Amino acid sequence: MMEFCTLGTGGTLPIPERALSSLYVRVNGRSLLIDCGEGTQVGIRKLGWGFRCLDGMLLTHYHGDHCTGIAGLLLSLEKAGRDEPFHIWGPRGLKRVVEGLCVIVPPLSFAVHLHEMPAEGGEIELIGLKIRAFPVNHGGIPCFGYRMFLPRGAVFDPEKAKALEVPMADWKRLQQGETVRIGGRRVTPSDVTGAERKGITLVFSTDTRPCETLDKYCADADLLILEGMYGTEEKMPQALKNHHMLYREAAEIARKTQPGGLLLTHFSTSIEDPEEYIPETRTIFERTWAAKDGETVTLRYPEGSEKAWTSLS
Repeated sequence: MMEFCTLGTGGTLPIPERALSSLYVRVNGRSLLIDCGEGTQVGIRKLGWGFRCLDGMLLTHYHGDHCTGIAGLLLSLEKAGRDEPFHIWGPRGLKRVVEGLCVIVPPLSFAVHLHEMPAEGGEIELIGLKIRAFPVNHGGIPCFGYRMFLPRGAVFDPEKAKALEVPMADWKRLQQGETVRIGGRRVTPSDVTGAERKGITLVFSTDTRPCETLDKYCADADLLILEGMYGTEEKMPQALKNHHMLYREAAEIARKTQPGGLLLTHFSTSIEDPEEYIPETRTIFERTWAAKDGETVTLRYPEGSEKAWTSLS
């Protein structure tokens, strides 16, 4: 399964009940962050999932509401006793931005490795996830969305194991991915498994206008987390000027790409209650919700053709 927490759901400026952009994703006890707005370390402390288990961070872009929490986060990792390297990925300009933000950070007990990706994005493997960074349209600012895929192993087939005369004592090793020897023969895990099973796909993308890459990488996901920067049509001039989306536009992407659900985040300070615009948005895509700061969601492996999650209501 995959778990995540919307640590911060605000855009541009923090307000008392809404922190700035950050998503905490956890798989089998290891975790990553997407974006690190001001106060992200406070959200992690409230959540209680910990700092030591963080293996890395993905940055969508370098506007302040997405990255000004980096220095504080690194200091919290230091205080948590970290000694293993910490990895950060992002669009071009990453080194200049992180080094600038960290002028106030003293020497750390761990290395920070910066991975600057090309304009077309790239592939990342982290905490058991296969992650695709893809470019989106935030005007002239390099900006990525992230499609995260948690694969699921094929089912162990006892009948195949018996037919190959594999002792039951070796079944567990095969299930754990090891190859075993039976006499002079090698038996691999693929020899004793059935068809591959459907994994879990989560897409996170904010700070963009609707675009072809967003449609492409949102296709058939279990859950989309997209921005709902503005709630009403009268905000369209601001959306066009600032390269953001309305609730309606995010829902139209979901209607086209047919995920299991749509969770809206990254709300403008002009939106007092993000829930206010959800009923109308559901006329476009029914399975739409507004995220809340500190909300946790569990995505479980799907059965058959079903999508992977049902935990929001």
